[in-house]
Amino acid sequence: MSSVNQLPPANDFGATWNFLESGLDQIMNRLEEGLDRTRYSILYSAVHNFCARGSPPHTAGGGAYSGPLNHRAATHLIGAELYNSLSRWLEDHLTKIRTESEKYMDEALLQYYTKQWNRYTTAARVVNNIFMYLNRYWVKREIDEDRKNDVYDVFTLTLVCWKRHMFQFVHHNVIAAVLKLIERERNGETIETGLVKNIVESFVSLGLDTTDSTKSNLDVYREFFETPFINATEVYYTTESEKFISENSIPDYMKKADIRLQEEESRVQIYLHESTHKPLISKCETVLVKNHTEAIWEGFQSLIDLDKQDDLHRMYALLARIPEGLDPLRIRFETHVRKAGLGAIERIAQQEAVDPKTYVDALLEVHRKYNDLVRTAFSGESGFVAALDKACGEFVNRNKVSKNFTSKSPELLARYCDSLLKKSAKNPEENELEDVMNSIMTVFKYVEDKDVFQKFYSRMLAKRLVNGTSASDDAEGSMISKLKEACGFEYTSKLQRMLTDMSLSKELNDSFKDRMQQSYDNSGTNVDFNILVLAANQWPFSAPTTSFNLPEDVIKTYDRFQKFYQNKHSGRKLTWLFQFCKAELKTTYLKGTKAGYTFQVSAYQMGVLLQYNNSTSYTFEELQSSTALAPEVLSSALGILIKAKVLLLSNGEKVGDAGTKYDLNFGFKSKKIRMNLNLPMKTEQKVETDETHKTIEEDRKYLMQAAIVRIMKTRKVMKHVALIEEVITQLQSRFKPRVPDIKKCIDILLEKEFIERVDGQKDMYSYVA
Repeated sequence: MSSVNQLPPANDFGATWNFLESGLDQIMNRLEEGLDRTRYSILYSAVHNFCARGSPPHTAGGGAYSGPLNHRAATHLIGAELYNSLSRWLEDHLTKIRTESEKYMDEALLQYYTKQWNRYTTAARVVNNIFMYLNRYWVKREIDEDRKNDVYDVFTLTLVCWKRHMFQFVHHNVIAAVLKLIERERNGETIETGLVKNIVESFVSLGLDTTDSTKSNLDVYREFFETPFINATEVYYTTESEKFISENSIPDYMKKADIRLQEEESRVQIYLHESTHKPLISKCETVLVKNHTEAIWEGFQSLIDLDKQDDLHRMYALLARIPEGLDPLRIRFETHVRKAGLGAIERIAQQEAVDPKTYVDALLEVHRKYNDLVRTAFSGESGFVAALDKACGEFVNRNKVSKNFTSKSPELLARYCDSLLKKSAKNPEENELEDVMNSIMTVFKYVEDKDVFQKFYSRMLAKRLVNGTSASDDAEGSMISKLKEACGFEYTSKLQRMLTDMSLSKELNDSFKDRMQQSYDNSGTNVDFNILVLAANQWPFSAPTTSFNLPEDVIKTYDRFQKFYQNKHSGRKLTWLFQFCKAELKTTYLKGTKAGYTFQVSAYQMGVLLQYNNSTSYTFEELQSSTALAPEVLSSALGILIKAKVLLLSNGEKVGDAGTKYDLNFGFKSKKIRMNLNLPMKTEQKVETDETHKTIEEDRKYLMQAAIVRIMKTRKVMKHVALIEEVITQLQSRFKPRVPDIKKCIDILLEKEFIERVDGQKDMYSYVA
């Protein structure tokens, strides 16, 4: 056996160390040449034999001790000598490497450093395995008994020695070279990123936990690499950004900043430690974005004016990175949308009478445009959604058409719904209608006075149903469902009941016709009779304001139905709404057509025209006497008949004047066989609109009073200001109560003794049980 592979005597430290030293030299300097298993085993055995000599003899009881831990003093002395010699050898070895490193600078230094580091750490693992016996016993006991703070397992010792005798001397030059390399990459050059990655990993490996060799920390990496790297990054980007923004446009600067941030993100992924991500990106965001927020904010208006969605999204993404960076954008966005909405309405407000469809389309067009912008450019961010909603709420409720009255928009929206749901040649297809109704609900969401919409919608729905002009029962039901979803069951309960009444009336009509066929001979009658029986408290109709004598032609059928209904529902009272009745009359006196004309008329017009079966000319007073209509109602009915030239006015110039005569026009001609004469006058429509608004005001008073009583009943005692705020909160889903109106309602309830003032406190109310 050669002397290289011959074990030295276990009790000769000099010989043992010389043997181990030659092995260390081979492992540390020539490991690439190879280390065979035999050589490795003999080196391990040399350490084992030297440290384990003096194992205890067998005890009297025949048992054996498990190892040298039972002979502390001997192993202490032997282990310490070997440990200290290894430590000195590593110091000498690293001093040579450090001296050699002084020949290199910049990238060459990094090449040398990483090469030596990789060779050293690979060799250190082999050395650690050879000295494993020392680790297991002597080192373990030293650490457990805390005899020396400066004792580590052998692998940790190799790293501590590198840090003390190599790293402490060269780290300034190494980090300077690394930062120079990274700057070259930032300037567009291609660098060897693996070199930087190796340096970073070496710095991380030197983060040693001296109390526990199994743990490590990032102290070395943070102090010697991360801190100078972050500082250099700040200096680099501060200089670059200030120069670039002064020479280029804001959109170009944002592109540059965006690219730089992406580059830094990928830099972390490629060769930095993951813990650097947060401080690095945070510093870049401060330098590239936060320090230039004023300039970026100022560029917002021109981008939104020109609809530059890509640039707006980039601006949003950059400013979203910094605290409160988006706040000024949201304010500017809200102002812009409000101006756009007001401008759109102002353009259509030039018309004498604004078409509801044109009005709603204008509102929707603005909302659609900026809603798309919020979704794409601002990623649907909640702050921009809120800004859009606030702006839309403003221009929907207060604009040039509404003249700052919040009740105008809901009225026009209800009229648009009416035109959509009414039979017409322009009715959209079913799928298209659903989309339009969804759009209507978008505008409805922003309407403040939802009670105004409800009142107008209710009246118009009632007319569609009564007049049979509803385009589709399904569409009516769908619209009511959408309103119910938005405002709750109570909001639509009356609307739903109207549809129910229509179904019940159809069944009632069928039942009545069956009874007539069974009980009467109808061969002689020429009256086709249909009736709607509606629940008085669900429909927005009031009793007629005029008396009316039913013509003899229909009185028999009228009486039969009264009797039929009373038998079916005893105790119920029918109030006849003649102002909503309509009829069709067939002419037999005109020669213009073979079949004659058919006139579609109101009940009052029917009452007038059927008089002409007895005579061809009547005075105003005679017609009034025979129909029992109020003068203004009779004048309105005659006015349309005169205008259509069914009757001719004589003995006067104005319809309704005393002594005027109304003659049947035997020369009447029309291109249409069927003529609709049941047309509302513009004055009637205005009166009806005014009445609707008046009803709304009355309803609001009762709603406010009910809310006050409800709140006071729950709270018992409440301050004036708190009560007003609570009333507004409870009612704002239907309308926004005005404070003076709430105060009036409080005064009314004080008078009615529902509430009272608390003695000695003017602004405090208490509930009166």
